[in-house]
Amino acid sequence: MAELLRESETGMRLYELKNAAGMRMQVSTFGARIVRLYAKNRDGIFMDVTAGFDDLEQYRDDHGTYFGAVVGRVCNRIGEGRFELNGVEYTLALNDNGINHLHGGDEGFDKKMWSVLDASNSDSIRLGYISKDMEEGYPGNLSVVVTYRLTAANAVEITYDAMSDKDTLCSLTNHAYFNLDGDFESVLDHEVWINSSELTVVDDKLIPHGEIMDTEYSPYDFSAPKRIGEDIGDDDDMLLAARGYDFNYVLKGIKAATAYSPRSGILMTVTTDRPCLQFYTGNFLDGFVGKHKYNYQSAFCLETQGYPNACNVPTFKSTVLKAGERYHSVTTYAFETR
Repeated sequence: MAELLRESETGMRLYELKNAAGMRMQVSTFGARIVRLYAKNRDGIFMDVTAGFDDLEQYRDDHGTYFGAVVGRVCNRIGEGRFELNGVEYTLALNDNGINHLHGGDEGFDKKMWSVLDASNSDSIRLGYISKDMEEGYPGNLSVVVTYRLTAANAVEITYDAMSDKDTLCSLTNHAYFNLDGDFESVLDHEVWINSSELTVVDDKLIPHGEIMDTEYSPYDFSAPKRIGEDIGDDDDMLLAARGYDFNYVLKGIKAATAYSPRSGILMTVTTDRPCLQFYTGNFLDGFVGKHKYNYQSAFCLETQGYPNACNVPTFKSTVLKAGERYHSVTTYAFETR
């Protein structure tokens, strides 16, 4: 059985999962968040490699980070907070600088209390949430189930399932922030590889409109392992607008990305059935304190996802979930040392 570690005054519960190899992960029912994830370094020491807070109640004001949360109904940005579905225009919260819609709105899935559906196994937990019709402006009653499992191969497996009684939008991800050094000082010396040679071009508000660029020989090229810091200071317009990397890569296969820390020896491999991956380098971390002090570019995210702003770009693969159809997706973050 997953161990209940504690419960806050407002009912947030924190559970711990364990596998046979000694790997541990802590999950909160508030936002279905990954709170701690312990990976073994090359010296055999388990280190917490995810950003977050010690006090569960601090997640209510997470400085806009979405630390460790399940993000939905739609992750990433929707341009001008508008989309049309079945001839009806829907208006969403402009919670991204008053201009665009971001990560599900003012109170997306990251700010909801999830129900524990199954915690009978020590290595997994299943959480559920029902998003009511027109919550945050989205049509349909959407039932969502997220399952976290620690595999015998030291991977975090995240399974997403959802179903709606009306046509709606659905594109879910987890917004864990990683630092494989474990100290959350900087990620610029981490080496990243992304199984992609294409990136969705964004405007100065980080909204894609359908153009896809070839990343070869550009600052955005991670088709071979590269230090995050190698090209992050380039004066390209998109890098300047994002203050670093915050871009969607179109994936070539199920093996999506790797990240490696030369210091700790931890190698993280991401696999997914999603078509895209958002690579983000913590460009808006501004020095607030949680489990660590989180400064600019002290953590990174590899968020598996559907095409961003797909509801407004006909050439992108749709993120529409038809009534009665099942949304199902699996992403894993596997850990080893070298």
